[in-house]
Amino acid sequence: MFSLHPAILYGIPLLSLFWLFHLRSARSRRSLDAIPAVGSTSPILYYIEAFRFLTRSDSVLQEGYNKYKGGLFRIPRFDGWRVYVTTPELVEEIRKAPDDVLSFAEATNNEIQITYTLGKNVHENGYHVPIIRSQLTRNLAVLFPTIRDEIVAAFNDIIPKEAEKDWVEVSAMQSIMQVICRASNRVFVGLPKCRDPAYIKLNTSFTLDVVFGAVIINLFPDFLRPLAGRLFTNLDKSIQRGINHLKPIIEERRKQRQEYGLDYEGKPNDMLSWFMDEADANESTIENLTRRILTVNFAAIHTSSTSFTQALYNLASRPEYIAPLREEINAVVAEHGWTKTAMQKMRKLDSFMKESQRFEGLGATSMSRLALKDFVFSDGTFVPEGTILAVASGPLHHDGAVYPHGSNFDGFRFANIREEEGEGTRHQMVATTAVYVSFGHGRHACPGRFFAANELKTMMAHIVSSYDVKFADGMLPVNTYFATACVPDRKAKVLFRKRQD
Repeated sequence: MFSLHPAILYGIPLLSLFWLFHLRSARSRRSLDAIPAVGSTSPILYYIEAFRFLTRSDSVLQEGYNKYKGGLFRIPRFDGWRVYVTTPELVEEIRKAPDDVLSFAEATNNEIQITYTLGKNVHENGYHVPIIRSQLTRNLAVLFPTIRDEIVAAFNDIIPKEAEKDWVEVSAMQSIMQVICRASNRVFVGLPKCRDPAYIKLNTSFTLDVVFGAVIINLFPDFLRPLAGRLFTNLDKSIQRGINHLKPIIEERRKQRQEYGLDYEGKPNDMLSWFMDEADANESTIENLTRRILTVNFAAIHTSSTSFTQALYNLASRPEYIAPLREEINAVVAEHGWTKTAMQKMRKLDSFMKESQRFEGLGATSMSRLALKDFVFSDGTFVPEGTILAVASGPLHHDGAVYPHGSNFDGFRFANIREEEGEGTRHQMVATTAVYVSFGHGRHACPGRFFAANELKTMMAHIVSSYDVKFADGMLPVNTYFATACVPDRKAKVLFRKRQD
């Protein structure tokens, strides 16, 4: 039987895809000619530059920032050009632009490929966002004792008993993901499900599936993304596994509501209850409630695990911060106990966590927007409809003109600023500005950042007050970049030992 050589069999469709990409990027390139490009704009080298960005986005963005600081620049991606801004003034223009001109929702859908990684209805109906922004934030003080209880229990389970007397190695990233999953789900679905090992594994693996699935899907042109979404995501299987976990809980709560009313005695004050209260008929199905719980788990675990792991690595490699942090934590807890109010009083701790996010970052870029209409910046720069633009946050956060000695880690940078300026909130971890965009900025800033900041600071306060930590070699692990994601060393181990003083 006649057969094609594998090189031809696979080469023809790959070559076809190459030219489809080329035609698309060429159209985009013509309309963005006025914006300077990083690297070559030739048809062949375009894809080499796109691959370079996939693996070294930090250095590519820094190159563009250094060359074109004060304006905008563009970088080739496999699915077209991206435009990046470099100044606080341009950040403010993005923030102020109407949603029907520069869309955060459509840019997020493109970046995470929500339709394929989380589900079409999550993209089209974001009813969970105001619940997170209002009900979760409003209930933080009430929920704080349960959050801390789960954090303490999780660390007790994860850190070996030998750490009572000796230094013990702990796989940092894996352990942190488990703690955050447990603490978050204590608020999302409650006990005992938040401690179920299979449920924890589902949510942590689902988080990674979404991140890597989105990157793979974005390598394909639009018309192939539905196929790529089916081939490179496990969404349907994850939803079914989630249903197996949550169906009994949802059915029991429905039974209680039917028998005793919507505000029945003993009704859990958690995310699942809030979803059940607010969901319309379509979103009230067990499948869609499960999908929504998986979605908030992705949001909580992905960003918080990265942020906390970076902070832990900074603490373990800079032991000089342990004593002053411990002194502050002990003094505040002695006066206010373990409360949300106490967390607000820990300025040095807040500063250390914020500086870790500034220095390491959750990603190389922030504040992505998709231009739904042509947009013109105040300097006259024209951005055509269909362009994705973002803030080059990595270089901006390290700019010495923005942050003195910005290339150096200063754990108490923001605490010192707050002391000098005599104000209380402007430089808190949760505060966003045009030069601090880790959580975004403006009306689309991360709605869960107040919950995340309290959770992460409580975790760090528990570690500092209970353990000594260090690296065996004393060296800070090196980050890797996967597209715009800044990924802490997933294999690094931190030494833990119970406090000896």
